[in-house]
Amino acid sequence: MTQKDKEQGAAKKDKGVLYLGIDLGTSRTSVCASNGVRETISSYVGYPKDMVARKLLKKDVLFGQEALEKRLSLDLYRPLGDGVIKHDETDAKASAANMRAAQDLIREIIARAQPRSDELIYAVIGAPAQASIHNKKAILDAARAGVDSAMLCSEPFSVAYGLDWLEDVLVIDIGAGTTDLCRMHGTMPEESDQLTNFFAGDHVDKTLFDLMKKSCPGASFTIEMVKAIKEKNADVSEEMAKIIAMLPVNGKPTPFDVTSDVRTACRSIVKPMVEGLGELVASFHPEFQEKLKNRVLLAGGGSLIKNLDRAIEDEMRERLGGGRVVKIEEPLYGGANGALKIAHDMPEEYWEKLK
Repeated sequence: MTQKDKEQGAAKKDKGVLYLGIDLGTSRTSVCASNGVRETISSYVGYPKDMVARKLLKKDVLFGQEALEKRLSLDLYRPLGDGVIKHDETDAKASAANMRAAQDLIREIIARAQPRSDELIYAVIGAPAQASIHNKKAILDAARAGVDSAMLCSEPFSVAYGLDWLEDVLVIDIGAGTTDLCRMHGTMPEESDQLTNFFAGDHVDKTLFDLMKKSCPGASFTIEMVKAIKEKNADVSEEMAKIIAMLPVNGKPTPFDVTSDVRTACRSIVKPMVEGLGELVASFHPEFQEKLKNRVLLAGGGSLIKNLDRAIEDEMRERLGGGRVVKIEEPLYGGANGALKIAHDMPEEYWEKLK
């Protein structure tokens, strides 16, 4: 095939198509589009509880931070749990409600990508590294109503692909529901190259909530308040600045020192993360294990925890004899950027199979 033929084929492929890379996350959902648009929203969906709420809100559905702020007037859903659409075999009604919320969330993030009415929408969607066949099908079923063609890829793989880190690298993608680990060695990763654990952002929130229940006697607070404290102050170092949380006690704002609680909660994900890295290193070709340990890419919203890269390196030194960790520059868009790049690079005939 001549260069001219290739260019004509590429032009044919891209004509009238909007490519999307979507990171469908438990906490946040992000999109990067081939038209240059990038958007991210919290993964909350809310529906007015009754006619009074609908009259007040003047909307049939609310998303993201707006939904969270108006949650007392809403039936509020966080349809993704552990990185996949929530499903309960014993509660068909709840499962259907979460599927509806996931579909509406995907429609909303696509709408924010500003597609033209005459464009086909081809989307690559990130999913946890070890999502089950059922979970993958549920994500595709939720997406089909809003896109003309879709495919899934593992979230850590999309991060590595977006940065061209494709050879001898370990990727850590810390989301809210899961931490995904992926070993890249110059080919598409296989199942044996990927691990998923549930020591991620939600685990940190719950751990911090439980610690504060003990260290803040008499205080009233919610998991959302705890999450806000974490997101503002997350750190794992001994030298972290003191954190004073103002919490209501019998309605009166009262100061509590939660520095140690925040540090302990944030550190709780380090050991299981490095244990997973150790499994992937130990089962790798022995001649390349050292190189693999020294190319660890830290991504996802959890990578925003201050000094986490140093803490992982310290744990790797103790468990694996060493290692080097590099933080991704755009943790909120790393997965979506990579998914968009995959969409661009996917051959036309592959997309046709998905129609």
